[in-house]
Amino acid sequence: MFCHFVTDPLYEWPATCEGRFGTHPIQVVHEWNTATHVQEGESDPAKRAFTKSELQAFFTHCDDEVARIRSFGRKGWLPAFRDATLFKTAYAFGLRRNETRMLDAADFGTNPHGPEFGSFGRCQVRFGKAKKGSPPKRRGVLTVWGWTVEVLDEWFTEIRPLFGADGNPAAWPSERGLRIGCQRLNSRFVAYRQALGLDDGLDFHSLRRFYVTHLIEDGWDPRFVQEQVGHEHASTTALYTCVSSDFRTRTLRRRLDATVVAALHSQKGKQA
Repeated sequence: MFCHFVTDPLYEWPATCEGRFGTHPIQVVHEWNTATHVQEGESDPAKRAFTKSELQAFFTHCDDEVARIRSFGRKGWLPAFRDATLFKTAYAFGLRRNETRMLDAADFGTNPHGPEFGSFGRCQVRFGKAKKGSPPKRRGVLTVWGWTVEVLDEWFTEIRPLFGADGNPAAWPSERGLRIGCQRLNSRFVAYRQALGLDDGLDFHSLRRFYVTHLIEDGWDPRFVQEQVGHEHASTTALYTCVSSDFRTRTLRRRLDATVVAALHSQKGKQA
C-alpha cells in the first residue's frame, strides 16, 4: 500500500500518512544495505584506439614476422602465425583479451542471415566480462567483414592442425598446454608495438576500441555496435568511440554542403 502524495501539500505528507496508515514515510534504502555498481569502467584516459594506418602496419608486421621466422627454417613461425591470427580475430569481432584467448574451435558457426560468411558467420563468446560475483556473460558476435572468413579458414584448415591439436578444443592451442596464456599474448603484442615505434597508449584492448570506432565511422547503427561488443549501457560504447579528426571534418563538411544545397534549391524556388 502506497501513500498518495500528489494532492497533498509537502508539509502535510507525514501527517496525512499517519492519519491514513498509522505510520509515516521513512528511508529504508541505505549504502550499507544496497548493492554497489560493480561493473568496472573500461575507459582509461591513458589508452586509445589504433588508427587505420597503425592497425594496417601492425597486422603487416605480424605477417612479416611469420615469413621472416619461417625463412630461417624455425618452428617458431607456427606460434607467430597463431598469435597473428588471434590478434586479427580480436579485432574482427571486437573481443577482449580473455574472450579471445578462451575461444574454442566450436565457437565459430554459421549465420543464416549471412550465408556469404560460410562457417564463420558468427562467434560465440562464452567468457565475456561479468559483474563481481556473477558467471561470465555470453553473447553472439556476428561477422561483419569478408576478410575474416579467409583468415579463420586458413588457420583452422591449414595451420592449426600442425600443432597436433587433436582432442584439444581450444581455438589457439599452446605449444605446452591447452591454450595460450595472457602473458604470452601481452609479450608478443608489446614486442610488435615497440618494433613499430608505437606509443604505450596502445594495448591489446586497443583492437576492441578501434573495432567500435571503425563501425561507428562506417555508419553502422550504434545499437548494433553496442550489442556486438556486449556493453550493457550505450554510454560505455561511446567511451570507446575515438573517431578521427578526418571523420569529424567529413561529417561536418557533408552536413554543411547539404545545408547549402538545400538553401540554393529554396532560393531558386522563390525566384521561379
